[in-house]
Amino acid sequence: MTTVRTLNAPAPTAGSPPPGADLTVSGIGVVTPWGDEPKTGAAADRPVPDGWFDHRERLGRRGYKYLPTATQYFLAATRQALADAGDLRTPGDEEQRGAAVGCNSAAVALHDAMDRTVLTESAAGLSPVTAPYFSINLFGSRLATEHTLKAFNLTFTSPRVAGMEALEAGTRSVTAGRASWLLAGATEEALPEGQAGHESSERGAVALVLEPTEAVRARGGSGYGRCRARTFFVPPAAASSSGGAVRARARIEATVTRLSPDGRPHHRTIVIVDDSPVGQAVAGAFGNRAERVAAGAGSLEPMLQTAAALADLSDPVVIVTAAREGNVGVAVLSR
Repeated sequence: MTTVRTLNAPAPTAGSPPPGADLTVSGIGVVTPWGDEPKTGAAADRPVPDGWFDHRERLGRRGYKYLPTATQYFLAATRQALADAGDLRTPGDEEQRGAAVGCNSAAVALHDAMDRTVLTESAAGLSPVTAPYFSINLFGSRLATEHTLKAFNLTFTSPRVAGMEALEAGTRSVTAGRASWLLAGATEEALPEGQAGHESSERGAVALVLEPTEAVRARGGSGYGRCRARTFFVPPAAASSSGGAVRARARIEATVTRLSPDGRPHHRTIVIVDDSPVGQAVAGAFGNRAERVAAGAGSLEPMLQTAAALADLSDPVVIVTAAREGNVGVAVLSR
């Protein structure tokens, strides 16, 4: 297993197909406090019911108790996605199975508890079963071992766009021949009370299975549609300046064109942003032509909206998200 945090796949050359051009989403897995149906999870009210997730029921009574909750969420979503995709794993193809996961706040509560243990006791007070998770890269390690995903196992942490980065880098790696199919998504856990962003904390996970369209058809399926993602950076100072929305619109439109090789116009745009200057510039680029969804504290909401749109996809849909730090993500969904 190789765990890498950075985008190490080669950038596409001029005229090459965009990442994911020939990949179809064949499986969707969603785990949220409001239900496991993609549209329900993306549209539900935000109050979180107590005891909404029990790893013993979702995963099994043994072997999962001491895993971080965000890891448990993603394992549960992965099981759903793989079951939804059908029997795509074959003996001997373990070296061709890739995984990429994004997260922002998945480890924050656990790390906060570790810090308090060290300050009030000492490092000797840390639990040996949870201490290894000081490394965010290990949150996806159980996924790789449980499903023998040996081609690559990537973790991304860029604010809000981490899930889209997982899609972008993962599909690019499959296109480059480093795997034959991909499991990609995002997982988050609530921020500790008193920490900035706690009120908009996210909990849950989204997992998508992407594989070559021909492979899906060979198994007699059609999948949900194609999902092509790209991320880039808009400096906050530029976004807040005069003409910031115009600049943001130019970058986004160029990206949508790049990700739409068939040239079909999209009929629906969903923008997931906060009230930061970057978020306002991206929202202003579309005006009232887009559906605006309030961003959470992490990277989960853009993936929830992506899963919900894929589950009911007929015409092309564009998903756009942005973080106050300047990260922008765009995904084009099409049949």
